[in-house]
Amino acid sequence: MSDTSKTDSAAYSAVSPFLGNSSGIKGFPVMNKKIILLGLTAVCALGVISVSVMLPRGAAQASAPQAKKTVEAMTVTSTSVAQVQWPAVIETSGAVQPWQEAVIGAQVSGLRLAEVRANVGDRVRRGQILARYDAELLKADQARLAASAEQAEANWQRASLLKDTGSMSTQDLLQYQTQAQIAKAQLRSTQLQIEYADVVAPDDGLISSSSATLGAVSSNGQELFRLIRKGRLEWRGEFAAEQLVRIAAGMPVRLRLPSGATVTGKIRQIAPSVDGKTRLGVVYADLDDVSGVRAGMYVAGSVELARTPALTVPGASLVLRDGRSYVFRLGGDGRVQQQLVSTGRRQGNDVEILSGLAAGDRVVARGAGFLNDGDNVHVVSGTKE
Repeated sequence: MSDTSKTDSAAYSAVSPFLGNSSGIKGFPVMNKKIILLGLTAVCALGVISVSVMLPRGAAQASAPQAKKTVEAMTVTSTSVAQVQWPAVIETSGAVQPWQEAVIGAQVSGLRLAEVRANVGDRVRRGQILARYDAELLKADQARLAASAEQAEANWQRASLLKDTGSMSTQDLLQYQTQAQIAKAQLRSTQLQIEYADVVAPDDGLISSSSATLGAVSSNGQELFRLIRKGRLEWRGEFAAEQLVRIAAGMPVRLRLPSGATVTGKIRQIAPSVDGKTRLGVVYADLDDVSGVRAGMYVAGSVELARTPALTVPGASLVLRDGRSYVFRLGGDGRVQQQLVSTGRRQGNDVEILSGLAAGDRVVARGAGFLNDGDNVHVVSGTKE
């Protein structure tokens, strides 16, 4: 038997279990062995070709690296490092106090307070009535003393006519004269008490406190009101001795109020001594606008000295990380470089850069807090130059 016949016989034996009886299936003719073998061979060949074609495609897909995701550029604004002239400043804190405070008290005693016309916060003018005591008893006493003074004056005048007659001694004449003078003095004292029953403002100013109680009986010298003269307030900054030698009268002062507002002023005078306990000296500064200031405030302030050059950037450009200050410098390739800087003075929204940048350098103004070193950025319009 030839090799071909042997191969066909072996293939037929392998598939014969699936074909059933070699004599054929009922209703069908007996299949030709060679036709069946050729069909099976063709099917196997197509399967091998399909596997060989699909395998390289799947392997290529498995072995191909994933495409790197594209990082979108962050949208930011930029600014240039500016060269400006800033004043050197000395900062400290101090109390806001009245320039001068007048104490207004009762100048009569034993009278009932009948009327109170001023309250805390009122602005008053010199001579304005702030309170009034009931002076009816004093007025009655005034009438009695006026009559007594008139009678004493008349007695003195009659005694004077008898002086040259020798019928009256010099001692009696002096007694009449003295009685007339005493009666006039008593009348004048009562008149003054009636005037003092009206409590008046000694100067223009602002009522800062009041203890006047309607119906209370006065005692001489009792405090009724406190008045800030002219409504003027001053800042009393406390400075160390080495700072005082750099400060002079006339230098500008800037205060930062709790509300966030600022108030300007000028130094009026410097205390001639330093406190022995705190080792601090007081600087007195007149304030330009006291509308938002209250006496008793303890506020931070600064004294402006000579102006010096400074490199500045907006405060929004600074990023604090790990206790250090950074900015992001713009490169020509659209990427940013994280730059360590040291800062100095602050004025408004700007910050002085002591090292790390040069005048004209371009840095990120807004959006710096979301960046990392080497990030792509897109600078939008509205950039601050």
